[in-house]
Amino acid sequence: MTTVAKALVIAGSESTGGAGIQVDLRVFQQLGVLGVGALTCIVAFDPTNDWAHRFHPIEASLIDEQLEAAFADWDDLAVAKVGMLGTPATIDTVAARLSERRLRHVVVDPVLICKGQEPGAALDTDNALREKILPLATVVTPNVFEAQVLSGMDEITTVEQLGEAAKRIGDLGVPYVLAKGGVELPGEDAVDILWDGHELIETRREKVGPVRVSGAGCSVAAAITAQLAKGHDVLDAVNVARDLVTEGIKARIAGNTPFDIAWQGAYHPWG
Repeated sequence: MTTVAKALVIAGSESTGGAGIQVDLRVFQQLGVLGVGALTCIVAFDPTNDWAHRFHPIEASLIDEQLEAAFADWDDLAVAKVGMLGTPATIDTVAARLSERRLRHVVVDPVLICKGQEPGAALDTDNALREKILPLATVVTPNVFEAQVLSGMDEITTVEQLGEAAKRIGDLGVPYVLAKGGVELPGEDAVDILWDGHELIETRREKVGPVRVSGAGCSVAAAITAQLAKGHDVLDAVNVARDLVTEGIKARIAGNTPFDIAWQGAYHPWG
């Protein structure tokens, strides 16, 4: 019988293939990991309305059934990536299952809804993510906007502020925080900062173009998850993730959406 590392992804579907569980499973396959998935929501862009998001949550009981089946099938399923959750009910369900399973590693790509000001459901969802999912995480991978919201900072416009945000998120009980500067910060390099609870570790790659590429954030978190599932440490996993996403952005694919998508197939672990 073949023995292969396995990883669970809990995330939404994005039907054009540029983000979400479609990206996560591609990354797992590229890195030699069997992907097991639980779908939380469906995002269907509206091509008749400037590709606006149409968000459809999956019923919480169905999410729970998916997780029940995945964990029942694989006794060695010990690493998970959490992507878009979308509602407080989904967050409650996922948090309960992850707490019950006590996984070795949980990687959280903190997909936020709230822009920092709105009352109501969006803010409730983001607060629930902070309170119930982050404490379960081994690694959290916020972009600049997410790092600003989670850290409570007024702005992040420098590498130094990005590092401070990583530390503040770590203070919420997260062992490792990878704060991603991407193209949002000035300079020729895309700078990411890993906070390990003791020191800030800065990694740089030359920026590939001036605008965001869809799927980059998903790719980073999924690659870290896959490497952890294979037994690598967090720093090694982050370095592989940075290489994978850089190659994916270089080989980006253009469709009819107003943004390009990263191509994870451009990265080859064997060189």
